[in-house]
Amino acid sequence: MLKGEELHLEELNNLAEVAGYFVVDSVFQLRRVDSSYQVGKGKAEELAVLVHELSADKIIFDNSLKPIQAYNLAKITGVETIDRFKLILEIFAKRVSTKEAKLQVQLATLQYQFPKLKESIRLAKMGEQPGFLGLGRYEIDVHLEAIKRQMSHIRKELSIIRRKRKLQRSRRLDYGFSSVSLAGYTYSGKTTLFNLLSSESKPVDDGLFTTLSTTTRAVDFQDRNILLTDTVGFVDRLPLSLIEAFHSTLEETVLSDVIILVVDFHESINDICRKLICCIDTLNKIGAYGIPIVTALNKIDMLKDEEISGKLTSLGDLTKNPIPISALRGTNIDLLKRKVTEFLEKHIQASFNLPFNDEGLSFTLNLHNQVNVINTRYEEDRLIVTLKAKPWVLEKLRGQIEKIGGKLLKINKYVE
Repeated sequence: MLKGEELHLEELNNLAEVAGYFVVDSVFQLRRVDSSYQVGKGKAEELAVLVHELSADKIIFDNSLKPIQAYNLAKITGVETIDRFKLILEIFAKRVSTKEAKLQVQLATLQYQFPKLKESIRLAKMGEQPGFLGLGRYEIDVHLEAIKRQMSHIRKELSIIRRKRKLQRSRRLDYGFSSVSLAGYTYSGKTTLFNLLSSESKPVDDGLFTTLSTTTRAVDFQDRNILLTDTVGFVDRLPLSLIEAFHSTLEETVLSDVIILVVDFHESINDICRKLICCIDTLNKIGAYGIPIVTALNKIDMLKDEEISGKLTSLGDLTKNPIPISALRGTNIDLLKRKVTEFLEKHIQASFNLPFNDEGLSFTLNLHNQVNVINTRYEEDRLIVTLKAKPWVLEKLRGQIEKIGGKLLKINKYVE
C-alpha cells in the first residue's frame, strides 16, 4: 500500500472467513507497487518463510494482482496467490442460489479470467511459464474462442431475464405501485430491515454478502402500496466488471422511486464515512442519478443517545435525509416510512423546448408513455412541452432532451 492509503486488513480478514478460509496471519508493507511481486522482493521472501512456518495453503492480497505478480509470488512461496476480487468471486460462487445470480457470477468470473489467461499464454510463449494447460498454440486459440462464446451466451440469457423483469415492472406500474429499493454496504442490515418491512423471513447471518439476488415484495407504507426490493450489498473497490455482470439485478435500484440507503451506524465514524462514500459512488456508477435517497442509520440499539448525536454531527452533509433506526428492534421505522412516503408523493413540474423535427416529435410522443404530459404547444420551429414527473425521472429526461437539441425552460419543484 502507498503512504496515505487506508489499511483494510480487517475487512479482508472477514471476506476470507466468509469464503471458508482460516486466517493464520496478516502482514502489510508501505511502499510503491513492485511490478514483479506487488510487494518488494524482500517482503516476498519473508512471505515464503511465513508460509512454510505456518503451513499456509494460500496467500490473499487486498490489492489487485497482475498475472505476472501472482505467478511470481506463487513461484517464490510455493502456494497459490489470489487478490481481493478473486476472493469476492469465490464468495459469490458459494452463496448464489438463483439462476440469474449464478449466470452473473459466471460472467464476472470469465471476465476476470479472460485477460489473465491471455497474459498467461503470453508468458508461456516467452518461456516464463510452462506450457498452458498442456495445449498447443492452435488449441489455446480454440480455448480462448470458447470462453468468448460462453460469455456471449451468458449475456444473451441475462438479456432474456432482463426483458422478463422489464415486463414485470411494467405490469406493476399498471397497478399503480411505487418502487423502493434497499441499498447499502454488505452486512449493514439491509435484509433484516427488509424482513421487518415486508414480514418476510429471508436468511440473515453474520457473514458478508447474504443477499446476492433481488427479492421484491408488496408492502404497505403509510396506507400506500409500494414494491420493496432487497438488493446485493456493495463493497469497497467492487470491480466495474462485477457491477456490469450484476446489471440486471442492480437495475431494480436504478429504476426505483426512492432508495433507502442502509448504513451500519454502530461502526467507527471513519468506517461509516468510507462505506457511505463507497455506496454513493457505486450508485452513481450504475446510473442512479437524481433518485431521492433516505439514509437509514441502522443498529442504534447498540449506541447511546450522545453517540448517535455525535456521529450525526460528524457526518454533516454526507448523509441524505438521515433517519436513525434499529431494524432489529423496530425503532423509528414509522419515521422512516413517513420520510420515504414524502418523496413518493412529490413531483416536479417542468417546461422545456424541443426542435420541431422528426426526432423532437418522436421524443414527445414517447413522453406520454413515461410521464404526465400537461400541455404541448408549437412556437415557430420549436415544441414547448410541460409535464409532471418524479425528480429522478426528470433528471434522466433532461440529458435526453439536451442530446437532441432541446432545452429545459422552467422548473416548479414539488407539486402535488
